[in-house]
Amino acid sequence: MDSAKTAPPDRSITERAVTPPVVAGPPVNAGSDFLHLDIGQAPAGGRAAWLAHRLRRAIGDGVVPVGARLPATRILAADLGVSRGVVVEAYQRLVEEGHLAGRGRAGTVVVATPVAAPPDAGTGRGARTSGTPGVRSSDDTVLFPQVPGPDAFDAVRTAPARIDLTPGVPDLAAFPRAAWLRAEKVVLGRLAAPDLGYGDPCGTPTLRRAVAGWLALNRGISVDPAEVIVTTGVSQALGLLAQVLPDDGITTVGVEDPGSLGVRQHLDNWRLDTVPIPVDAAGLRVDELAASRAPAVMLTPAHQFPTGVVLDGERRRRLADWARSGGLVIEDDYDAEHRYDRPPVPALRATLPERVCYAGSVSKLLAPALRIGWLLVPRRYRNPVVAAKRNADLGNAILPQLVLAELITSGALERQLRLLRRRHVRRRDAMIAALARHLPRATVHGAAAGLHLTVTLDGTVMDTELAAATLARGVKVQPLSWHCRRPYPPGLVLGYAANSASAIEEGIATVAAALR
Repeated sequence: MDSAKTAPPDRSITERAVTPPVVAGPPVNAGSDFLHLDIGQAPAGGRAAWLAHRLRRAIGDGVVPVGARLPATRILAADLGVSRGVVVEAYQRLVEEGHLAGRGRAGTVVVATPVAAPPDAGTGRGARTSGTPGVRSSDDTVLFPQVPGPDAFDAVRTAPARIDLTPGVPDLAAFPRAAWLRAEKVVLGRLAAPDLGYGDPCGTPTLRRAVAGWLALNRGISVDPAEVIVTTGVSQALGLLAQVLPDDGITTVGVEDPGSLGVRQHLDNWRLDTVPIPVDAAGLRVDELAASRAPAVMLTPAHQFPTGVVLDGERRRRLADWARSGGLVIEDDYDAEHRYDRPPVPALRATLPERVCYAGSVSKLLAPALRIGWLLVPRRYRNPVVAAKRNADLGNAILPQLVLAELITSGALERQLRLLRRRHVRRRDAMIAALARHLPRATVHGAAAGLHLTVTLDGTVMDTELAAATLARGVKVQPLSWHCRRPYPPGLVLGYAANSASAIEEGIATVAAALR
């Protein structure tokens, strides 16, 4: 072994390295191999700001990637010939911005990538056009425009962040892998060779029976398994309906406002016109729906997105009257199973089977990656919808359908739901407590069920700018205004299901810091 590597360091050399020489300026050769930093380039009196800028740029350019450990402050200070306080201050600036984190003995680690400011139109240089950093994705498109484009969710989903508080993300770490593997083994053990061929485009009979039983027990819907159409999720269910409804004279659909931007974009993509119908504390305004003369309406009655309100009894009766007079209801049973502080709400389909198209999925109960959902339609639409499904993909993959059916019939899915409810309650409570501490003036909506909370803020806040500033600090949130077409208070839609209590606390504290 090389003796130079094992000999104890000479104390005088170590002390000289730690304590910079007392001179009028930095040594001529003061510099670091790390990023080839040259302290001679720093302006007098602005060394910490200069160093923070160089580090921020290196992280943003990917030269220092997320997960990398920075040099110890004393070592970098010695290399540069500056006081340790200069390096500590530079690191602290990036910690406060959410790009670095101290990890004890593991050192200071990069945890989030700064996002570049918008380029100045005249010079091509980064420039701020307002008081909020312009947040941009890798393809140089603004992530949080006031009017979101069709790829808005994709851009935000792929943006790097250390904490993701966007809604619609279930607790994917809780996916029941062991139960799924057991069910898969059972299915494969009894699978006959012909079962591996092309199946019914409506889905396997086994899953359709299981879904019918699940809906009867959990949603109060009595349905023949033959009426169940297995889809790749609610999005495909909407796409199938959008192909069929125009032949019935329906080209306009009323949508909740506030209401899901994703749903509205999906319907628009299928060339259906959408009309905003206001939502208040009792749910969809049926009087406004009638006044709009829209022949159909899309709504989330069990847990409205994003406000979280439940369509109350009086509104249900009025909606039923509207439907019986010729209107069509498209019911997205969004988050219906995730309820905590209120009794279950029956599905509209349970009482209006011939006036309601009902869609559900296991995306929030198990995982979106499974791409399994279901659709129930009135008899007059069944054959055209089945034809559209056949033309779309010849039916879902068979093996995942059979495994899901086994989870349902064995009781494993019900056990998973009970586990998730307990976990979600703890995380919801953690978010409510964090909001009370850090954003005491915000109003919280939709706490009794679901996987997210909506908060409304002071009317002077622009929530898209707040979302951008929060992401610049390493935390993703979603602006409420994206889901509104009529005037509505600004706010944020905050998902809690996929985060620990500590991550929720840190995330809300970051939102508060960005708001300040």
